[in-house]
Amino acid sequence: MRRRSFFKTTALGGSVVALSGVSACVSNEHINTEINLADFELNEITMQELQQKMKAGELSAESICQKYLDRIAVVDPHLKAVIELNPDALSIAKSLDEERKNGKVRGPLHGITIMIKDNIDTGDKMQTTAGSLALEGNVAEEDAFIVKKLREAGAVLLGKTNLSEWANFRSTNSSSGWSGRGGQVRNPFCLDRSPCGSSSGTGAAVSGNLCTIGIGTETNGSIVCPSGINGIVGIKPTLGMWSRRGIIPIAHSQDTAGPMCRNVSDAAILLGALAEFDPNDGETHLEQGKIYNDYTPFLKADGLKGKRIGITSQMIPSNEKVKALFIEAVQTMQKNGMELVEDLEFEHNRKWGQPSYEVLLYEFKADLNKYLAEHPSAPRKSLAELIEFNNANTDKEMLWFGQEIFIEAQEKGDLSSEDYLKALEESKRFAGKEGIDALMDEHNLDALIAPTNGPTWSIDWVNGDSFTGGSSSPAAISGYPNITVPMGFVDGLPIGISFFGRAWSEPVLLEIAYAFEQLTKHREAPDFRKSLM
Repeated sequence: MRRRSFFKTTALGGSVVALSGVSACVSNEHINTEINLADFELNEITMQELQQKMKAGELSAESICQKYLDRIAVVDPHLKAVIELNPDALSIAKSLDEERKNGKVRGPLHGITIMIKDNIDTGDKMQTTAGSLALEGNVAEEDAFIVKKLREAGAVLLGKTNLSEWANFRSTNSSSGWSGRGGQVRNPFCLDRSPCGSSSGTGAAVSGNLCTIGIGTETNGSIVCPSGINGIVGIKPTLGMWSRRGIIPIAHSQDTAGPMCRNVSDAAILLGALAEFDPNDGETHLEQGKIYNDYTPFLKADGLKGKRIGITSQMIPSNEKVKALFIEAVQTMQKNGMELVEDLEFEHNRKWGQPSYEVLLYEFKADLNKYLAEHPSAPRKSLAELIEFNNANTDKEMLWFGQEIFIEAQEKGDLSSEDYLKALEESKRFAGKEGIDALMDEHNLDALIAPTNGPTWSIDWVNGDSFTGGSSSPAAISGYPNITVPMGFVDGLPIGISFFGRAWSEPVLLEIAYAFEQLTKHREAPDFRKSLM
């Protein structure tokens, strides 16, 4: 199923280096194919391990930063996961080392390198373009809310990651991970396979050990799918837990940023570090719940004990090998104290998709026009101007697919439209109150589970994506949390398992996800095969 079909018919899916534009300008003839891309001194290292090494004087923030920059120079020509590096990264790291020498450690993110998706504003020398040539030159005047918190926490912003252009909301025939500015992101487990989208660059960079941790954004599946397909942990938080201010939008009623990391512990640390209600964020339909600045107390090795978990049968893909992995995962959880409720079905499984897509079209036009108007350096000031730019630059921007979603959105009215308000109410009710909430209340559940993804597909610029299953829609449309963790491999390709539930239920989902991770340890570093054959 192609990406735009994933939005439209969500029921079916159950759903030393130059410091700018690194990936986009490296040609294949300069790639050294004899280098072992899997070999790296900091492979799979965690935040806690890095903190211990910095405390002991074995490493410094500056030396860690340089090691990642050197790795990016070698590996990223193969992945095209990095769209731009931060020219100030080493100086930031050096200043954080000085703070440490003077007895100041800001917290668990102090000196930790992070990559963020190229739709998140940074008030520095880097651009924010959503991967598009139409927004080249857009240098934000200030940091996004979550980037301010990152800097305050002492993280080293290493650079920005490539993505599916415009967060995969331009064409019904797109290739996940392709952008006009950054080229095609590739899956580090198999380089001719899709990294899924739209946070494809973050998924590939984190999985390929180009940074310690990463941030993606999701409207529907764009954190959990690239996390599952690249074999990492992804958290899509409850809407409003992380501010969306300063992020190029699709739709304020579904958009959120979230952690993408190699393990649940790092993801929980990052989740809490940036969690804060922002009164100036775009409106959200959810009442604010309990927000913690530290989610690590919920990481319990026995977190499955006493938990009552339901299987959403409509979201199990047809692939028999994926089914077998899922059965094995469920049996492992049952042996460790989980109570299972099987064969659950969403009553409105085929009703939430079309209303949600209508909402995205309306909100994309309104929210994007607002973002562009508020950014003085943005070279285009409206969706209409973006459409005009793409039409004038078809040889660069529309080589492989068009902009029919842009055109469809441009034809929509404003957010006072009765059609919009009806679609908004229906999509939230079908996925939330009469979806996740109803199913969990009826069966007294702590969480719902389903495979995150099927095996990744071959990159195909002519025909676009060929999705092989997914379970992101109910949590994405309702605005509720979703955590994906590696579940194993099918023919050497990663498969994830998703844990999702009620709004603000991150604590219980983290208990379950962490316990499952610790029991199974399915995460493996990628081997950068050229193909499966």
